[in-house]
Amino acid sequence: MARVVMHCGGCLMSVAFAFPGQSLQSPGMFHNLIEHPAVHRTLEEISQALHSGVRNLDTEHCLEFSVSVQLAVFASGVSSALALMDEGIRPVAVSGLSVGAFASAVTAGVLGLREAVELVRLRAEEMTKLYPNGYGLSAILALTEVQVTRIVEAATTPNSTVYAGNINAPRQIVIAGANFAMDKVLEEALRQGARKAVRFMCQFYLTARCFSPWQTNFKNRFPRYLSARQQRFMVETLARALRKKQLVSNDLASNIAHGVRWHNATTVLKELGCSLFLEMPPGHVLSDLLKRISLMLSPYRSNRGSLLKIGRVARRCH
Repeated sequence: MARVVMHCGGCLMSVAFAFPGQSLQSPGMFHNLIEHPAVHRTLEEISQALHSGVRNLDTEHCLEFSVSVQLAVFASGVSSALALMDEGIRPVAVSGLSVGAFASAVTAGVLGLREAVELVRLRAEEMTKLYPNGYGLSAILALTEVQVTRIVEAATTPNSTVYAGNINAPRQIVIAGANFAMDKVLEEALRQGARKAVRFMCQFYLTARCFSPWQTNFKNRFPRYLSARQQRFMVETLARALRKKQLVSNDLASNIAHGVRWHNATTVLKELGCSLFLEMPPGHVLSDLLKRISLMLSPYRSNRGSLLKIGRVARRCH
């Protein structure tokens, strides 16, 4: 779920960091990270928290499993963000999609790194237990939310459910559900004029109903983890900033069970005064969406070798 976290330190740079969710992982992705001591330091600390080498999670075999994928995506994003911050590039706001919300929380000082690792692992393990196979995510381009919702409702049966989930842009909708029902939706979407209707590399789906049995237990873990420092945490679907620890914990605990309105989140970024948008690895989808939405934000992807270029651009935003 996309959200925005504001720093309260009076930072002058109008920079926003964005952290993608799973589906963009690829073998060898850690080799494409920024070459920086903070990246190595962060990956080592994550490895210590896991009691195993996090760099081993980006193999083709490991990326077939949700736990490895979520930990690898989290590690890629948070290590890159901390490297940029070491260079003096401190964001006014950070935004995270799905598991990226935990990387954004670490970057904002809401969660400690080791605590976030534990929560991300627990989150992924529970998701795998609930829906180990037969479910997934897909994206439909060039149809409206109303059109997709009607197709989804027609395809859903008691034994094969599918839901309209994320609204990435006015005409880019993510659906989630059982593979059989999802295939019917994708076929009908193309028949009705969708430019694309494609599956993601995910083996689960997210709805409030399927995760309600364990949300309370997951949420109860947060109070002892969250920093006492005040941060502003923005939830785009509710369009409000959250400062209280309990509200932040509620949001992180429930983000897997609610849809995302990413274009609303980018509107909030603009309203907060952000003019430069840096997407952390391994993503590019969020910055691509930003270009389509055409807000007055300049998107960049943070990857290997780009640190100095990003630094020069960010410092012009003072």
